[in-house]
Amino acid sequence: MGEKLDLTQFEKKMIIRSMRHDDIDKIIELQSFCFPEMEPWKVDHLESHLSIFKEGQLVAELDGEIIGSCSSLIINFDEYDDRHTWDDVTDNGYITNHNPDGYNLYGIEVMVHPEYRRMKVGHRLYEARKDLARQLNLKSIIIGGRIPNYHKYSGEMSPREYVDAVSMHKIYDPVLSFQLMNSFTLMRINPNYLPDDKKSQKYATLMEWNNVDYRPSSKRHFKTSYPVRICVVQYMMRKINSFEEFANQVEYFTDVASDAKSDFVVFPEIFTSQLMSFLNIKSPSLAVRKLTDFTEEYIELFTDLAVRYNVNIIGGSHFVKEEDDEIYNIAYLFRRDGTIEKQYKIHITPNERKWWGISPGDRVKVFDTDCGKIAIQICYDIEFPELARIATDKGAKIIFTPFCTEDRQGYLRVRYCSQARAVENQIYTVISGTVGNLPQTENMDIQYAQSAIFAPSDFEFARDGIVGETNPNIEMVMIGDVDLEVLRRQRQSGTVRQLKDRRHDIYGINHKE
Repeated sequence: MGEKLDLTQFEKKMIIRSMRHDDIDKIIELQSFCFPEMEPWKVDHLESHLSIFKEGQLVAELDGEIIGSCSSLIINFDEYDDRHTWDDVTDNGYITNHNPDGYNLYGIEVMVHPEYRRMKVGHRLYEARKDLARQLNLKSIIIGGRIPNYHKYSGEMSPREYVDAVSMHKIYDPVLSFQLMNSFTLMRINPNYLPDDKKSQKYATLMEWNNVDYRPSSKRHFKTSYPVRICVVQYMMRKINSFEEFANQVEYFTDVASDAKSDFVVFPEIFTSQLMSFLNIKSPSLAVRKLTDFTEEYIELFTDLAVRYNVNIIGGSHFVKEEDDEIYNIAYLFRRDGTIEKQYKIHITPNERKWWGISPGDRVKVFDTDCGKIAIQICYDIEFPELARIATDKGAKIIFTPFCTEDRQGYLRVRYCSQARAVENQIYTVISGTVGNLPQTENMDIQYAQSAIFAPSDFEFARDGIVGETNPNIEMVMIGDVDLEVLRRQRQSGTVRQLKDRRHDIYGINHKE
């Protein structure tokens, strides 16, 4: 027998996969080939897509070269006006209006390199979208389709007549004919859909593919209300003699929150420094290092309480020494299912650096909970608006801010900034602080706080944007309900819509992860 023929040298491998950050420049270049007469994606558009809904961003790759791509988001289509535009449904291309609890996958772009058409690349991308809709149990896929050959007939046909002719196979349109072949049906024709789509004369055909495998679920319906109950602890710093005393106080407040059927209980920043009161170490830098020895006991205590009392706990924050021998100010989320997350304080105050040598974190995180996405921004961090904007763009609906301030001026910085973040980002913010005194405990001797829950400022929220607040400078809890459904509706149709009305064309935030 002769030598076997190596078949691998003839193979061409086409795959459909999720988009990655290192694909962005190639996709922008691809778009210039596919739609040379239209304004292409910007880098921050695609970075926003990946940050918000990575599963909906797909590429077609042939032998390592990207030859096609498609982008999508999830919405409740019934919430959009019949004559919506592409900018309306995509939040000007940034998809920050993506709703993970929505019913419909909305396709906002499909493109295939001209040299690779007639290889069913577009068909493969559409099938991948259908698989995604089935996987996520979505009712349908909706697309606003271009009609790029309409400019050839616009002098003799209305858009409706043109679409009817294409549907009857009397005229071929590269987009509409393709969509009809892929089982999409016509819903209506929208004018002024894409202002720079001159070939379609700005018209678009609204098309839908229905997922016959869709299964209605009790948790997936239009909600008239989505209340989340929050218990804010304003914690008294007093001298104690053991970790057990600290644990007893913490359990008491957790029990109170649980009796009120709270979804979250929130403790203040570095309230574990109360443990310093029995360490008898005068040097603040040495005392804080000794405090880190309690980290495992602290984590075990709060994990147990979260599960036992069935409440998600924002465990204030605690000084933690990590493997690099640096000390960090870390806030932990103890979920009631027993899982744990953590957020490092990113901005360290001059006081923390001077007295304790605290090191900064470098990531803005958003956490999934059984009550939606939340973020934690410790004290000083809430005074930097970029962090709240990043968290909001990642889907956070509530930002919790454990804080510790020694005087009214410091407290008001936290309060005013928290209220501003609620208005700017159309989110709820929560602040929880320490009160009382710790005599003979260096740098923790006095405290000032008035803890609160804040809302955006509009008709459906509390009149002053304050869901509730404690009395200043006494130990107490405050329990309040926030409604995530009201928040969602106000983001779509409130008196003002700070998220939708941002000018991405003249400013933006570059988050370096």
